[in-house]
Parts: sequence; C-alpha cells; structure tokens
Amino acid sequence: MRNLSVVTEFILLGIPYTEDLESMLFVLFLGFYIFTLMGNLLILLAIVSSTQLHTPMYFFLCQLSVCDILFPSVSSPKMLFYLSGNSRVISYTGCMSQLFFYHFLGCTECFLYTVMAYDRFVAICDPLRYTVIMSHRLCAILAMGTSFLGCIQATFLTALTFQLPYCGPNEVDYFFCDIPVMLKLACADTSALELVGFISVGLMPLSCFLLILTSYSCIVCSILQIRSAEGRHRAFSTCSAHLTAILLFYMPVVLIYLRPTPSPWLDATVQILNNLVTPMLNPLIYSLRNKEVKSSLRKVLHHLVFFPKQL
Repeated sequence: MRNLSVVTEFILLGIPYTEDLESMLFVLFLGFYIFTLMGNLLILLAIVSSTQLHTPMYFFLCQLSVCDILFPSVSSPKMLFYLSGNSRVISYTGCMSQLFFYHFLGCTECFLYTVMAYDRFVAICDPLRYTVIMSHRLCAILAMGTSFLGCIQATFLTALTFQLPYCGPNEVDYFFCDIPVMLKLACADTSALELVGFISVGLMPLSCFLLILTSYSCIVCSILQIRSAEGRHRAFSTCSAHLTAILLFYMPVVLIYLRPTPSPWLDATVQILNNLVTPMLNPLIYSLRNKEVKSSLRKVLHHLVFFPKQL
C-alpha cells in the first residue's frame, strides 16, 4: 500500500552536476549577490538624491532597482546558506513563499519593462505632451499596476502548484522551489496543470513582449523621421539600455519555461544568470551610457567616501 503521508518539508539538492564545488560556488555567488545589492542601492541613491533625475523614466528605473534587489534575495540567501555547509532543508511554507515571490517579482519586472517601453514611446513619439501624459498620477497608477498584476499572476501559479498533494519524495532537484521541479514531486497527474502553467507562464511574457515590440516599432519610425544625425543618435541612445535589459530578461524566460524538452543543468545555469547576473548588470547597463546617472553616481560616491554621515 502506497505511503500517503503529507510532506512538511523539502530538501534542496542544489545545482545539478556541481558536487564538490560548493566552496567555489559560495564565493562566486556571494560576490554576485553583494555586487547586485550594492549596484542597485547606488542607482537608487543616485536617483533619489538628484532632483534632475526626478522624471518618469528614472522613477520606473527606481522600481526596477527595487525589484533587482528583491528578486535575487528570494533564492540566493538559502542557496548561500547550504553552499556554506548548512542544512538544505526548506519548510513547506518556505518553499511556497520562494515560488510565490520569485514569480511575483519576475512578473512585476516583466510588466515594468512594458511600462518603461510605453514611457519611451511617449517621450520620443509625442515629446511635447510627455509631461502631461506621464503625470505623477499616471506613473503611480502604472507602478502599482505592475505590482498588482504580478501578485495576481504569482498567486494563480502558486495556488496551481501547491493545491497538488505532496506525499512521496521530498527532494527538490534544484537550488530553489520552482514550478517545473515541484510538479515532478506531486502525487497526482500533473499533465493538465503543466499545460495550464505553460500557457500562463508563456502568455503573459508574450503579451508584454508584443506590446514592447509595438512601442519600439513606433519609436523606430519616429526616430527615422528625425533629420539630424545627432538627434537620431540621442534618441536611439535613450532606448539602447532598455532594449539590452529586455533581451537579458526575456532570453532566460524562453529558455527555461518555453522549451519542450527540459535540461536540468542548462535550466540551472540560465536561472543563475537570471537570478544573479542580470540584476547585477542592470545598474551598469543603465549608467554606462547615461551622463546624468553617471554624474549623480559620482556625487553619491563622493559623499559616501568623504561625508558618510550626511547621507
């Protein structure tokens, strides 16, 4: 007779095929995590401390930096904890929380990139009415809307995953709790739920991507109508950072969730890039070619070094 005892905790097995590399991975991932937190905190300080950057574009960039601080914090602390030789056990509630906040922050970021594309569309295609259209009220509604829709999506996916019975093996063959690996442990037929989850996870990013594509199609048409080469270059430069960040965000989503045949090692590698490397690169992407952000960052770093008590 099959044992139907309810699972109350799970064991995270970690990244596949990385046995005996725990110490090296701990140092590497700790470095990524620290640089991610520092980079995004500096971007936040730079934008908040400079009145010149109190515009809709930088308001949404602040929200992106908050997401990039919280997103790796969902899985990285626990991963670093067991890579340093501590327990790999995670409670049922902890596992559920990981899955919820991972998808909540991921979906919020996806919607946020769409909103940022709309902001660039208005700035370039209708510059004379930009301040009227992108009012403080609309920016606040859009910012809250991204989080609200992300919460709805994450709640649906979490409920879909954890309404299944977990009564058998409790070893999660991954470094955090995510939908594909959790469905493998369920004591029920998951084929229908896998299809629903696939459609849900795929439909939301695809819809956002199509909206972003539409925005940038209009942007490109408007830029090509600019007569001066300097004007075209300036318009393109304001969009290049956003486009780079979008590519870094969407490629892991496609590789992890929309491939027909999963590969544990490839999925884990891509997830590490998505969880740690991309949030670490975003501050660099948005500051390297942005004179205003670089100038504000220099002022913040100067105050941190010489006048730390004044911040």
